[in-house]
Amino acid sequence: MKKVISTDKAPAAIGPYSQAMEAAGMVFISGQVPINPSSGKVEATSIEDQSKQVMENLKAILTEAGLSFDHVVKSTILLQDLGDFGTVNEIYGSYLSEPYPARATFQVARLPLDVKIEIEMIAAR
Repeated sequence: MKKVISTDKAPAAIGPYSQAMEAAGMVFISGQVPINPSSGKVEATSIEDQSKQVMENLKAILTEAGLSFDHVVKSTILLQDLGDFGTVNEIYGSYLSEPYPARATFQVARLPLDVKIEIEMIAAR
C-alpha cells in the first residue's frame, strides 16, 4: 500500500507528481527545487541560497512524514554547474550527520524553472 506525503511547508508539485510517496516503510521524496513555499516562486539567486531553500523544502517533507535527515538513506543532487559542487557539498553536509546517506551528484543541461540545483531523497523508517 502506498501513501501520499504532502505539506504546505514545501512547494506544491509543479506537475503530475506527489511531493513524496511512502511504501513499505520507505519514503521517496520527489526532486525539490528552490521554490519558496510561501510565495510559490524561486526567490534565491545564488547557489548558496538555492541550496539552503532546497534543503529546507526537503526538511519540511521529512518532518511531515514524521522523519528527519537521519532517516535518509539515498539522495541524488542535480546541478546546473558541477563547479558548484564544493559549495553545495558544504551546505548539504551541514544538514546531515554521520553516517551519511549514499549519494550521487550529476551536472545536467537544464533544470525546471532554470534553477541551479534539485535534490531528491529516499528515507527509511
